[in-house]
Amino acid sequence: MISQFFNDEDGQTLVEYAMLISLLALVVIGAVTLFGHKVDGMWGTNRDKYPDPP
Repeated sequence: MISQFFNDEDGQTLVEYAMLISLLALVVIGAVTLFGHKVDGMWGTNRDKYPDPP
């Protein structure tokens, strides 16, 4: 029973997937934070070129 407990890898796989998803989430958040200001500035510049509609 104890050897079966130590040979069971279901929990290990779950932890690996959780770590992979967490890393992917951090990369996405970092990319949005890094490029978000640049994209906002680009759209803001384009928005300011046109007058407001009546």
